[in-house]
Formats: sequence, C-alpha cells, structure tokens
Amino acid sequence: MSTTDGELKTDHPRGPNWLRKLGPGLITGASDDDPSGIATYSQVGAKFGYGLGWTLILSYPLMSAIQEACAMIGRVTGEGLATNIDKTYPRWISWMVCLALLIANTINVAADLAAMAAAVKLLIGGEQIIYAAILSVISATLFIFVSYERYAAYLKWLCLSLFAYVGTVFVVDLNWASAARELFLPHVTLNKDYVTAVVAVFGTTISPYLFFWQASQEAERQLEDPKLAPLKDKPQQSRHELPRIKLDTYLGMALSNIIGLFIVFTTSATLHAHGHTDIQTSSEAAEALRPIAGDFAFWVFAAGIIGTGMLGVPVLAGSAAFVLSGVLKWPAGLAKKPREAPLFYGAIVGIFAISLAMTLIGIDPMKALFWSAVINALAAVPIMTLVMLLSRKKDIMGAFTLPPLTAGLGWIATGFMALVSLAMVATWIV
Repeated sequence: MSTTDGELKTDHPRGPNWLRKLGPGLITGASDDDPSGIATYSQVGAKFGYGLGWTLILSYPLMSAIQEACAMIGRVTGEGLATNIDKTYPRWISWMVCLALLIANTINVAADLAAMAAAVKLLIGGEQIIYAAILSVISATLFIFVSYERYAAYLKWLCLSLFAYVGTVFVVDLNWASAARELFLPHVTLNKDYVTAVVAVFGTTISPYLFFWQASQEAERQLEDPKLAPLKDKPQQSRHELPRIKLDTYLGMALSNIIGLFIVFTTSATLHAHGHTDIQTSSEAAEALRPIAGDFAFWVFAAGIIGTGMLGVPVLAGSAAFVLSGVLKWPAGLAKKPREAPLFYGAIVGIFAISLAMTLIGIDPMKALFWSAVINALAAVPIMTLVMLLSRKKDIMGAFTLPPLTAGLGWIATGFMALVSLAMVATWIV
C-alpha cells in the first residue's frame, strides 16, 4: 500500500485506479441531489422551463472550489471542519454553526423521509407513515452497524440511483435546441418569483452540510487506513493525494449539477410544456409525469427519489453528528464502533428519531424545507468565509494552503452566496 517513507503507491489489486480515487467527493456531490433537491429542481423546471438551467452551470466551479477547500482541510489536518473551526475561533462561533446545522439538517432529514415514503406509496400503495418509520430504521441501522469501508462502498453504489434522472430525459420529448439556447443565452429577469427560484437553486446546491461531510470523510479515511496520515505529518503523501482530492471533488460536483440539470430538463419538457407549473414535492412531480411521459418515466423518477434519499439522509444526519461531536470534543467517526463513540452514534439516533417524529405528527414537508433552506442560506456565507480563511492559514494547513486559483474561486463563491442571501431577504421585504 505504501513505501517506507510514507508515500502512497498507486497500484492496487482491486479495481481500476481511477475508480478507487472516487470517494468523499463523489458521495458528497451525489448526496446533494436528495429528495428535497429533486423537489427544488422539479419546481424550477415546471415553473420556468429551461430558463434556469444556467444556474447549475454557474454553480459548478463555485461549489467545486469550496468543496475542494473543505476536503483539503480534512486531509491536511486529519480532523473535521467543525474541530478546526472550534480550535481556531471563539466558542460562540462554533456553537452558532453547530446549532444552525443541527436544526437545518434535522428538518431536511424529516422532509426527505416524508418524500421517500410518499414515493414508496406511489409505487406500491400502503401507509406512508409506516414506510417513513421503516426507511428511518434501515438508514440508522446501516449507519451505525455497518463498517465504514462497507458503508462507503454502499453509498458509492447508491450514486447509480441518480442516473434514473438521466434515463427519464431520453424517454420524454425534449427540445434540445431550446434547452441549449436557454442554457447559454438565458433571459434573466429580476421579478420576485425568478429571484426566489435562483436563491432556491443556489441554496440547494451549495449547502453547509456538504462542507462538513466531505472534510469529515477525508479525515475518516485516515482512521480506516493506518498507512494514511495527515499531510501536515507526511507531506510526501501529497504527491498522490492532492490529485485524488481534485479528481474526486470535481467529478462528484459535476455529477451533482448534471443530475440537477437533467431533472430541470425533464420537468421542463413535460410538466412546464403541459401547463403543470405548480409542483410542490418531488413525489408530486413523479406522479404528474405519468400521464404525460408514461409509466416508465414515472417509475424511474419515483424510484430515484427513494435511492437518492437513502444516499442523502445518512449524509445529512452524519454531517450534523460530526459537527456536534467536533464542538463537544466527543470521539467520532464511522470507522469507530458504537462502543468507541457512543455519543456520536447517539446523536445520529437522536437526529433520526426527531426527524421521524416530525414526519409522524404531520409537519408540512414543504414548509419544513423552506425554513431549512432559509437557515442553510443564512448559515452558508459565514461558514464559507471560515472555510476560506482556514484554508489559507499556514498554522492550520502548513505547506498546503489552498492554491490562488482555487482560493479565488472560493471567495467568488462566498461573495455570490452573500448576494443570493441578500436577494432572498429582499424578496421578503419588497
């Protein structure tokens, strides 16, 4: 696996090298297209047609840069983002970040469980509440009792569920010329609905939980593999690790944005084209597809909601638990057994329990998602600012401070998200 001086070899008996390089970035990017994300992209496509596809082109380099910064912090220091923030900045900042993420992620998990259960009900009938409980138990059990290596492989395979939305594009009547024109020559307006939709897309695509998850998973790899060490301690490993992080991150974020774009295209070509412009949930979008695009598109779209939920829900719960553990200095990590990190796993169980309770008492998932998006949008800018500052601090990153180009893109992303947040607030006032 490694040479005597700590430099990683690239040969490995199992699988092609490029595939083994994909991990934290791939899973992070794929989890961004969870049922709540699908609902947002479906709403945008149904209401505006192809007109907002450009947002997913613009967001790609911005989210890639900020995610690369997070991955670098985790890999260089061997610790998660929350731990690094807590070590570097006043405790009240850590607590504000922690509380915002806990609230937003718990609400998001509840909304995703409701969407997954509704999709199961669409496919086979039955009681939605029962399905929500079953899906919650399955997700929590796998998260707690399956080893990290197997669980990471399971999440990688679940990424394939996203291609359900690629499949639907090729069975609907898509106007490719119109889609391309709107993609690269969009007609931008400043009315309230349009601005709100742009805010929704960027708030869904560049979400704080993704920052914490990818940093934690880069640190997690070092707990699982004794040959790995923080790059600050073994800088010679950077020869292979830095290219891996870049490849993993940029491919993972590309997957996220491409799938989002395909969902916008699908709902544009079907729902928008037939006057179905008011879609509230991802399952409602799937159901509306059936009379327009046929049973196959309906089944693929609905099944994709379940698969992406099984991928996204653990990431949401896990990222919140990592943040809480980092602030409270609890032992944490999927590479640890439950008895080695009982409070970390207890936090995961608690998040699932509260989320399920919210689902069972009938909290409106769309209102829940709205407030989750609000909290995420408001929290994103200060957290992104902390990430960029950490990534350029030599006492944190040593010789591996973020390169100027990536740092520049990261600061542009931060500034753009600030504008998006201000626009969201402006839509409430005007």
